Amino acid sequence: MAKMRRKGDLPQKICAVCQRPFAWRKKWARDWEAVKYCSERCKRAAKNGG
Repeated sequence: MAKMRRKGDLPQKICAVCQRPFAWRKKWARDWEAVKYCSERCKRAAKNGG
């Protein structure tokens, strides 16, 4: 079984829209380098120029 990690030990980035930090998620494992937004809401806001 895999060793448990604390959320504070995971890599973090700053969201391009809301400027808040967000942590690595398993669903982003394959393309973590390409992730820019913390949520779908921020992704939509960036697309609409907000």
